[in-house]
Amino acid sequence: MDIPKSENQYVEFKSEKVAAKDLAEEIVAFANGEGGEIWIGIEDDGTVSGLSRDYEADVMNICRTAVIPPLSLLYEEVEVGGQKVARLVIAKGVDRPYYTTKNRYLVRVGSTKRVASREELIRLFQASGFFHYDLVPLNQATGADLDLSAVGEFFSRYRISFAGESEDEKMRLLAASDITDGQRRPTVGGLLVFGISPERFLPQAGIAFAHFKGREMGSDLVDKKSFGGSLPRQVDNALAAIKANIVTGSTISSAKREESPHYPDRVFRELLVNAVVHRNYSISGSQIRVLLYQDRIEFISPGRLPNTVSIEKLSVGTSFARNPLLVRLMENLGYVDRLGRGLPMVCQEADRLGRKVHFQESGEEFRVVLGL
Repeated sequence: MDIPKSENQYVEFKSEKVAAKDLAEEIVAFANGEGGEIWIGIEDDGTVSGLSRDYEADVMNICRTAVIPPLSLLYEEVEVGGQKVARLVIAKGVDRPYYTTKNRYLVRVGSTKRVASREELIRLFQASGFFHYDLVPLNQATGADLDLSAVGEFFSRYRISFAGESEDEKMRLLAASDITDGQRRPTVGGLLVFGISPERFLPQAGIAFAHFKGREMGSDLVDKKSFGGSLPRQVDNALAAIKANIVTGSTISSAKREESPHYPDRVFRELLVNAVVHRNYSISGSQIRVLLYQDRIEFISPGRLPNTVSIEKLSVGTSFARNPLLVRLMENLGYVDRLGRGLPMVCQEADRLGRKVHFQESGEEFRVVLGL
C-alpha cells in the first residue's frame, strides 16, 4: 500500500512516540469532521520511522476511554519500505460532537487540529440533535417585529381568534407555540416564519436566485433576484421566479398546442421548502442559493446533513429535523409533509421524466441538483 505524500485535511502522520492524549485529540478532530486517516510510524515530513511493536490494543483503549462518546475505528498494519506502520481510519462520527476527557472539543482545519469555536460547536450540537438554533430567543427583537395578522391566520387553524384574545392570553399563546419565549422575545423560528423583516436580525435568512444562459456560472445572467421576508413569502416568491424563468417546451399536434412533459410545481416547491426548513441558520453570511442553468437547477443550503442522515438515505425519505420548530410551524401552515415523502416524490418525478437528481454535500453546504 502506498502512503499519502503529505499531511492534509484527511491525513495525519504521527511518530511511534505520540502521546495517548495527542492521539485522542487527533481522533476526536477527525470524527467531528468528515473523517480521515492517522498513520503511526511516519514522521511529520513523511519519513517512515516504523513501529517497534503492535499498537492495536493501545489505540482501541484510547477510543474507549479517552474519547467521549467512545467510537470504533479501523486499525491495520502495513509494510512500507521494509518497516511496519499503522493506519487508523476514522469515519465521520455518527455521535458527534466528540470530546476528550479534558473536555476539549476539537475540529480538523486543513492539516491541523484546533479547539472548536463557538459557531462550530453550535453546528456540531445541532447536527446531534442536542441543540436547536430555531428555539433560541433573539435579544434584539421584540413582539413588534412579528406580523400579527400572519400569527392570527396561524391560530385560526386551531379555531382560536387570536385578535380577540386579551394581551395576556396572546402572550401565553405565542410562548406556548415557541413563537416567543417567556420574556416575549421572538425565537429564531418564530421570527423566520412570522417576522415582518427577519433579515434585519438574521441577514443570512433569504433566498438568492440566479438564472444563467448557459451551463456554467460564468455564463451570461438572464435574471437575478433576492427574496427576503418570512419563510412562506420566500418560498412563494422564489417559486414564482423559477416558474417565470423555466421555459416549457411545446409542440403542435392536430392543430392543438401540447406542452412537453415537465416538472409539476410541487417539485420546486418541495425543494425550496426543504432548503428553508432544514438549512443551518447559525451559519451567518450565507443565504440559500437557487441557480438555474440551461440543463439543471441547483438548490444550495448552508449546513451539512445531520449525524443520522446520509446521502443514500434521502431518496427513501429518511429525515431529521435540524429545526423542529420550523418544521412544526411550516407543517401547520401547509408547507411541510412530515412523513418524509417530499424528496422521494422529487426523485420519482425526475425518474418519470427520464432525468436525474443528485444530492451532494461539500464542506458546510448541501446541494440538490435537478436535471432539466
